[in-house]
Amino acid sequence: MVVNGRPRTWILIGLIAAICAGAVGGVAWYRSRVLTPAALLRRLPVSGALVVYLDFDALRRGGILNRIENSQITEDPDYQDFVRKTDFDYKRDLDMAILAFAPTGKFLLLRGRFDWKSLRAYAGSQGGTCYRDLCRMQGSTADRRISFVPIQTHLMALAVSADDSAALRMQESAPGPVPDMPKSLLTAPVWMSVPATLLQSGDLPEGARPFARSMAQADAVFLSFAPDGPRLAAKLEVHCRSGQAASDLASQLSRTTALLRQMMDRDRQKADPAGLSGILTRGTFRSEGARVFGDWPIEPAFLDTIFGGS
Repeated sequence: MVVNGRPRTWILIGLIAAICAGAVGGVAWYRSRVLTPAALLRRLPVSGALVVYLDFDALRRGGILNRIENSQITEDPDYQDFVRKTDFDYKRDLDMAILAFAPTGKFLLLRGRFDWKSLRAYAGSQGGTCYRDLCRMQGSTADRRISFVPIQTHLMALAVSADDSAALRMQESAPGPVPDMPKSLLTAPVWMSVPATLLQSGDLPEGARPFARSMAQADAVFLSFAPDGPRLAAKLEVHCRSGQAASDLASQLSRTTALLRQMMDRDRQKADPAGLSGILTRGTFRSEGARVFGDWPIEPAFLDTIFGGS
């Protein structure tokens, strides 16, 4: 027997509780889901930017991070002070980083294990301030303001820009579809998307400039680094405006490589496997449709030179 409709009331309360629990669970899932590199790109100002992706977890498992154990990065006093005060060491705690070096500043999305309380305290010890989730502090110059904010428990947005709230821009994705990434990037632990402005500049090693100038008119240039047997391989993918443009570019890159080898032979020089010449003189290129693909083998000696290993 139903008295005053109470069973219906409890059913209604139960339904409301279930809906609330589902909503809370949905929010928790949304905040904790792992965002793909393509989804992360939508949070970064990628127009005209050099974009770099680093899978620190894969590099750690592959032993690459061990090569920088004694590098200038780890020996830097400021870095050591940061590690001591925050208990954060990228070799141990950082799993992924995707960076955009844009005209308006540097923008980073970092996935790892963060002690947010220690990070906030560190910002305060450097003269910075934290309000709600956003922390800000002064960089090395007046126009370099550092800001960081948690996107998820294990995902940080960090910016170095004249805007001391720039990290907030990465809290939401830009409208539009997820960027179409080349297949070569999906499994590569390190890759970069190179803007035409950088290819046209003189801020590159001298030996790399002829190759860069050849690609300066391309629609998109991607460079990835992945294990290839006992060594690493650098893989190039260039998106051109037409099949003919791609064929011409592949031929030009091959001719530039051959010319570099001839110049070294003429000067009786040998390509140094620990130097850039040891990489550039061994490049191979081919075109498929409107795309150009290139490969450069990278010897372990080159990594030792870069990272200061023995």
